Amino acid sequence: MDFIFIITIFLLGFIGSFISGMAGIGGAIINYPMLLYIPPLVGVGVLSAHEVTGITGVQVFFATIGGVWAYRKSGYLNRTLITYMGISILLGSFIGSYGSKMMTEETITLVYGILALLAAVMMFLPKRGREGIPPAQVSFNKWLAGIAALIVGAAAGIVGAGGAFLLVPIMLVMLKIPTRMTIASSLAITFISSIGVTVGKVSTGQVELLPALIMVVASLVASPLGAKLGQKVNTKVLQWILALLILGTSIKIWVDILL
Repeated sequence: MDFIFIITIFLLGFIGSFISGMAGIGGAIINYPMLLYIPPLVGVGVLSAHEVTGITGVQVFFATIGGVWAYRKSGYLNRTLITYMGISILLGSFIGSYGSKMMTEETITLVYGILALLAAVMMFLPKRGREGIPPAQVSFNKWLAGIAALIVGAAAGIVGAGGAFLLVPIMLVMLKIPTRMTIASSLAITFISSIGVTVGKVSTGQVELLPALIMVVASLVASPLGAKLGQKVNTKVLQWILALLILGTSIKIWVDILL
């Protein structure tokens, strides 16, 4: 692995994590296509779909630690919600990440294409939970939460994602969780999901350690910077830019699959 390839991976990780920090969405949905397509495009190397999912899985694990730590004393971490969805998503993400070893690269890319379309659409869904409810009085359908988390975990685990881009609208729209509690609890659930993803990817030899380490460093540096800038930029503009980027990527993937 030469120096130019290392620099390229760092820059891609920095850009992807910076954008995800600005828009408040998981880095894997952005980093996956960047790592898959850009290195061979600029002639510095090639990463397989399996390697890309392993790298992004490890990156998400480290990226979510800081977020959960920041909310540890906020009172918005709903332990019951985290327990039900966390156990389910841990199981689902491990099954998806472990089983992805037996999938073709085309199948993994197809799953990403489906998730990318869902992510682009869900970014514009009305996202309002039940606001003004004291944290101790928040209730939700536990069966629905568990089943939804299991499905999200399995799909996200295949592509090395934590699933936050799907968890947030599910928690707000389907479970009617207050917004601040959704943001805090989804970080904790995504962290649990990333544990299953990382274990599944590492145990099946899908993680290239050096690129993964480079992505982790880039994420820890860029995500906080993106989050600070995101507080000063119109959120609607960010949503449009990110949704168009994701939509454009998914269109390319679908064209490659169908043609």
